[in-house]
Amino acid sequence: MTLTRRHVLTAAAAGAAATLLPARAATAAHPSATGLLQTTAPSLHPEGIAWDPLRRAYLVSSVRHGTVSVVGLDGCVRTLIADDRMISTLGVHVDARRGRVLVAFADIGVGTRSTPATMYASSGLGIFDLATGRARAVVPLTEIPGGHVANDIAIDPAGNAYVTDTASDGVYRVDPAGRATVLAQDARLANPTAGLNGIVHHPGGFLLAVSHATGELWRIGLGGQVRQVALDRPLVGGDGLVALPDGTLVAVTNGVLTGGDDAVRTLRGGPGWATARTTHRVAPWPDATPSTATWTPHGVQVLAGSLNVLFGQGVTSDEVRIRRY
Repeated sequence: MTLTRRHVLTAAAAGAAATLLPARAATAAHPSATGLLQTTAPSLHPEGIAWDPLRRAYLVSSVRHGTVSVVGLDGCVRTLIADDRMISTLGVHVDARRGRVLVAFADIGVGTRSTPATMYASSGLGIFDLATGRARAVVPLTEIPGGHVANDIAIDPAGNAYVTDTASDGVYRVDPAGRATVLAQDARLANPTAGLNGIVHHPGGFLLAVSHATGELWRIGLGGQVRQVALDRPLVGGDGLVALPDGTLVAVTNGVLTGGDDAVRTLRGGPGWATARTTHRVAPWPDATPSTATWTPHGVQVLAGSLNVLFGQGVTSDEVRIRRY
């Protein structure tokens, strides 16, 4: 997700007085019969999550610290990636085939290293070694005019990454060599509050992306063609998307910036994903402000990183929840 400038400045000013610690320690987890992994890490506020098959653990981002941390199934949290070029980290994607972690980063005004000069200007894709966390490349994504918030990532079988920019009207493509181009740019993708957010690659050879403020779902061809998917109900507050092996799509919504609800739902697409309908929905989601989810050997797991506290109240929280859908 992203914020309007007014929301960001309010949250940043209120949160500046909080005592902030690096996200390197955690309490023990508290799993339960409901499939909940609950842990803490100092003011981590993760927005993105990915399953790491190498460690059999989760990787999560941090809008406060700009890091990527490992969250073990025992609830222990440790920092894997810390690169000063990333002020806030958002979407995380594990490319196990190539031994990479891909991280969308930006400055939305709530990071500990946010500055007026970098807010909505510092934005891009970090590419890191999955085993060591060392940087392979940090690719700026600022070619589209206007503000910039690289938000979420999809990857195709060839290793091309596709990155949404929530503050603009386009989607970037970054090839395996780290070369960035604008894949698609369309005025319909722009929104003054929050544009494109979650994105996935569909095995049919196209992308699906959701607009946070409007709840519109877009089918984006790998040649840049943009077509709206007709939905039975809009995904207002749409944040993270997960493509499942059976061809369905899981969408996570929240109401931090919009009239959306804290919910998780499954959608099944019609032929070519020209249309889609909701087949299952959990609302309200038990944890406030779920942001996204990831597919794991244990099923779909949904992240809630206390973003309602940071964005809504302007203070920090240590609580992190990962719950099975």
